Amino acid sequence: MTRGTTAAHIARAAVEAIAYQSAELLGAMQKDTGCAVQEVRADGGAARNDLLMQFQADLLGVPVIRPKVTETTALGAAYLAGLAIGFWSSLDEIAAQWQAERRFDPGMPDAQREERMARWARAVAHARAWAVPEPH
Repeated sequence: MTRGTTAAHIARAAVEAIAYQSAELLGAMQKDTGCAVQEVRADGGAARNDLLMQFQADLLGVPVIRPKVTETTALGAAYLAGLAIGFWSSLDEIAAQWQAERRFDPGMPDAQREERMARWARAVAHARAWAVPEPH
């Protein structure tokens, strides 16, 4: 940060940090399972942010799909209640209700993606060093 850093810079950094953390997590999951992710379906309030969704697709190198209904926690509870009272006859019927609102395709070259993730890893390593208590 410098004297020229504005609130917009900090907000952008926070949005990008979400994407970097998600990319790290997804990378670990792929490594542990040996399964390659073909696409990511995003949900929640942050999924409404186009910048975040595009940057996430760029960092992951796979499409990110945003559903028409992003508040899926509440929707899931409603679906389960409807299933319990017989409004929905099956999980397949519920799954058929899902609709995409927008698809974000990755556009970042592999070399740039790798460099950005390496810089993120270095930044995280430096930040971890700040949290180490000093000896007394």
